[in-house]
Amino acid sequence: MVSSDLEDLCFHINMKISTIKKTLQLRNIGQEPSLKSMLCKIGHEMVLLHDLLNKMETEVQQQEKLKDLLKELQKSAERDQNEAQHLRENIPAHLPKPTQSCITGPTVKCEEQTKVVEPERAKKPTKEPRLIKEAPLITAEEFESVPAYMKGRLTYDQINAVVQEVNKAVVGKYKILHQPLKSMNAAVRNLYHRFLEEETKDTKECKNILP
Repeated sequence: MVSSDLEDLCFHINMKISTIKKTLQLRNIGQEPSLKSMLCKIGHEMVLLHDLLNKMETEVQQQEKLKDLLKELQKSAERDQNEAQHLRENIPAHLPKPTQSCITGPTVKCEEQTKVVEPERAKKPTKEPRLIKEAPLITAEEFESVPAYMKGRLTYDQINAVVQEVNKAVVGKYKILHQPLKSMNAAVRNLYHRFLEEETKDTKECKNILP
């Protein structure tokens, strides 16, 4: 009995001596310039490893909480399923069963009401676009009837080009005048008011453009 206690004591003392030796060796190693950088690198990696372990521990705790919540949700779903199955299997006999007339009745009534209401809907009359008369282009025969002294001033194509430009200006003007005010932007509204100011008693009855 005494010998076993002495052996345990010797083992404990030897372990302490071994630990002290290792500590002294590490301290001596830390004082060597060639190994200082290596020890600093190991220390830095140990800090990073410690942070990583902390993050992993936090993640594991969150996953455990999520697992517990999912278990509770599963239990709740199972309870609801069992209650629904119980209600389905134990429907009271005195409850009235739905008949075919009850199911199709409201649908038929709604269809009849729809058929009655549909003819009463009045369609809004579509507004026909206002036609803007354009000056016709001159024909070759009309151009040939022009006196010779006037033909040298403008060619047939030049005259028709002028007519097309005039038509384009007239159409642009009266499209603005026929346009609703709400759909106009500021620039178009300014043109609209300018066109109205330019109108006189003599020009209201005919299409015109002013320079």
